[in-house]
Amino acid sequence: MQDLKQHSPHGIYLEHCRKGELAYQVSAGDGRAVFYPRISAPGTGHTNLQWRVSKGLGTVYATTVVYYKNEPPLNVALIDVDEGFRMMSRVEDIDPMQVRIGMRVKVKMHPGDEKQPPYPVFTPAEAAS
Repeated sequence: MQDLKQHSPHGIYLEHCRKGELAYQVSAGDGRAVFYPRISAPGTGHTNLQWRVSKGLGTVYATTVVYYKNEPPLNVALIDVDEGFRMMSRVEDIDPMQVRIGMRVKVKMHPGDEKQPPYPVFTPAEAAS
């Protein structure tokens, strides 16, 4: 079972995250970016998917602020990544109310912990190094 988890699309994606990389797939059949990782391309069913690593730049497509009782507000955003896919994440290192549609952002890998694997978040591009 462990081998299957490591070699599944999700397992490969997590290995890239552990290395600080935002990975995605490209369908060899039509050249379209595929994200979230899977075994076949949505819409076409193509199974020849090749792995690529994103440069990590994108644009905020949509944003909202979520409020939880007794916790600071949290930004949730849809990011159009430059390589041609959209993903849900959040924009950090900025007041959640200051995140704007059209804002350029850069990926930053959240390290995760013993309960959660690493995962990508974003920061304003001008503030990212």
